Amino acid sequence: MPDVTRHNHGSFSWAELSTSDTSAAKSFYKNLFGWSIQDNPMGPGPQDIYTMLQVSGKDVGALHAMPAEQKQQGMPPHWTTYVTVKSADETAKKARDLGGTVIAEPFDVMTFGRMAVIQDPGGAIFAVWQAKEHIGAQRVNEPGAFCWMELLTPDLAKAKKFYAGLFDWSYKDSTTPGMQYSEIVLDGKSIGGMMPPMPGMEKMPSVWSVYWQVTDVDASASKAKSLGARALVEPRDIPNTGRFAVLQDPQGAAFSIYKAGNA
Repeated sequence: MPDVTRHNHGSFSWAELSTSDTSAAKSFYKNLFGWSIQDNPMGPGPQDIYTMLQVSGKDVGALHAMPAEQKQQGMPPHWTTYVTVKSADETAKKARDLGGTVIAEPFDVMTFGRMAVIQDPGGAIFAVWQAKEHIGAQRVNEPGAFCWMELLTPDLAKAKKFYAGLFDWSYKDSTTPGMQYSEIVLDGKSIGGMMPPMPGMEKMPSVWSVYWQVTDVDASASKAKSLGARALVEPRDIPNTGRFAVLQDPQGAAFSIYKAGNA
């Protein structure tokens, strides 16, 4: 897979883990995905380290210690989805106009870029990234890199309207009987999806999740469990699409793994 050199407006461009135990998380994901680890001090304390996660020496995501305020709010460890935008300031204003909430007003991340944290009308939190020196993920859609982002939302119609207004996304709706699913389309390509909770999961919070590509879903799920993870959804096929599983790392952050094709 060629290196990615830019992400267009509206593209998913980064995944970032906020965790309660950075040392344990680095060990888990390094063993699971074969990631190399690059620690970057961002301040004077041991909690002020931003860790780049890499495939073939190229950034595919990052992790850091959970901020104290998140722990005080009872927020569990989690992955955050980033979307590239032309202007973080304009996007934050538009999100507010469309009924979203700006959790963190636009701010500069040193010389790397400018970002904001936003909550959509259904409650899901995501970040927007205006790239400067750092574009985001330098490898995508290959083993060890993210390949899909997915929104679980209680009101699919409202979510589609919000994000279409914010990022100019269009959608391709599933025709599978008994299942609502909308693929997110940007520049003619499907880049992610949205769906309401399945029956029996109605109380689940609205959330964005990240899918990491693997070469063997069953083997990766088994390895993850041997490393202390829990399977929230055991490996299963998506008809005519691929195979996936939903996992929870030892600290409690949920993520998915995926391989195209039903093998």
